[in-house]
Amino acid sequence: MHEIYLTKAGHQKLMEELEYLKTVKRRQFSKAIGEARSHGDISENAEYDAAKEAQGLNEKKIAELEAKLATARILDDKDMPKDEVLIGATVNLKDLDTGEELEYTLVSELEANYDEGKISITSPIGDALLNHKLNEVVAIKIPAGIIKYKILKISR
Repeated sequence: MHEIYLTKAGHQKLMEELEYLKTVKRRQFSKAIGEARSHGDISENAEYDAAKEAQGLNEKKIAELEAKLATARILDDKDMPKDEVLIGATVNLKDLDTGEELEYTLVSELEANYDEGKISITSPIGDALLNHKLNEVVAIKIPAGIIKYKILKISR
């Protein structure tokens, strides 16, 4: 498995999700299985089968999260250059075609959440912005064509 880089906030969020899956969700599935079992014969009990399947999916997600967190490296951005777009950086951009200003934070795939303005460094935009500096213009090839962004600000 390849190394995963996480921000401190991203690591904390995943730890909280793991704890939730291990405690709250496990209890919910155990209770659902117990209730389904109390309905009698489990050999033809769809409710029991569904609860067991959901429990198995939860256990799989727990194992995957534990594996990812075991190999994750938490980013310490105090030693990172402040004038270069790297993972963990928040970048203010200007779309040179529309004049629209955008703000993205570059994160790992595990933390990416477009609604929160967090884009993956492996996405077309995230990948294209990496290693560029303040005031540079970056041309990014996307399925709809080519967009040009000017880097207005880089912060951490």
